[in-house]
Amino acid sequence: MTKRTALHPQHLAANAKMVDFFGWEMPLHYGSQIEEHHAVRQDAGMFDVSHMTIVDVEGSEAKAYLQHLLANNVDKLKLPGKALYSCMLNDEGGVIDDLIAYYFDDTHYRLVVNSATRDKDVPWIEKQAKGFDVAIHERDQYAMLAVQGPNARDKVHQVLDQNWLDLLTALKPFQAFCAGETIVARTGYTGEQGYEIMGEAAFVQQLWQDLLAKDVAPCGLGARDTLRLEAGMNLYGNDMDETTSPLESNLTWTIAFEPVERNFIGRNVLEKEKAAGIKNKLVGLVLEGKGVLRSHQKVVVEGVGEGEVTSGTFSPSLKLSIALARLPMDSQEQCCVEIRNKLIPARIVDPCFVRQGKSMIEKEK
Repeated sequence: MTKRTALHPQHLAANAKMVDFFGWEMPLHYGSQIEEHHAVRQDAGMFDVSHMTIVDVEGSEAKAYLQHLLANNVDKLKLPGKALYSCMLNDEGGVIDDLIAYYFDDTHYRLVVNSATRDKDVPWIEKQAKGFDVAIHERDQYAMLAVQGPNARDKVHQVLDQNWLDLLTALKPFQAFCAGETIVARTGYTGEQGYEIMGEAAFVQQLWQDLLAKDVAPCGLGARDTLRLEAGMNLYGNDMDETTSPLESNLTWTIAFEPVERNFIGRNVLEKEKAAGIKNKLVGLVLEGKGVLRSHQKVVVEGVGEGEVTSGTFSPSLKLSIALARLPMDSQEQCCVEIRNKLIPARIVDPCFVRQGKSMIEKEK
């Protein structure tokens, strides 16, 4: 049976085009994906992300358990509300999922994982908990709203409890404010300022209505994908999965090899891979000819070898076709992409195209 979020009536009221998204009925757009994209880059937009899976980890050995489960080190989290991005790896060093871990105290953490991988994530999380004094609780009573854009924080401040204002204003990226059942976190998936807000369904439904009144644009899955790709953010299932190493997915920064005694799942494989030399890397591409970059297109690097586009789109912000691609490590500045049996030239760039409304590739034009 198709699942619906608590905001489903709000989507219908806003005339959303609804589609199936890994078993969830979700909005693709509300009329114009391009306008929604520009709203986030230029003002403020909001996304229903209630389909994400929220899992609480509680118990006397919660920290030790997560130090084993995650490639990043939760011991970095010292202040309540602090968040950490990490991969969760299998025994072969492949990426089961990427997630955010929130810290409440040493006995209580919250994980937010992808909806598309829920059916394998939760059993894996529960399986690895055996032998640790922890309890795993899925929190499906919560809804979740992402509000993103240069004016997003100001508009959220206008509609939330004014007693929270000083604390919200002081939040730094990857920090969260907790008030009862509500969490307001400075995280997001667009490369813009903003919040991701978790809370009880009735609270999030009212928040949606309040933000609508402040001219925050409802945005769907389509705009979310072009925004995240412009920001150079990986999409699970495209840019990494269980068959790919985070070392070849531009995610080395999320792996904490220190302290050396921390034995996280997949560590031995990653250490061997690192010692042997990484064969591929995830890069950005900017198409220099006609066409649109799409997943699975072949990339040819003359004198080096071949690779593949992992995510591609036409960038509404840059008016260019852009992509993430996995290429041989020796790839440098130029390549060609096979589009309709023709090799179209492309430039290899750092895998971040737009941040906070500004082009990150202008200097390379």
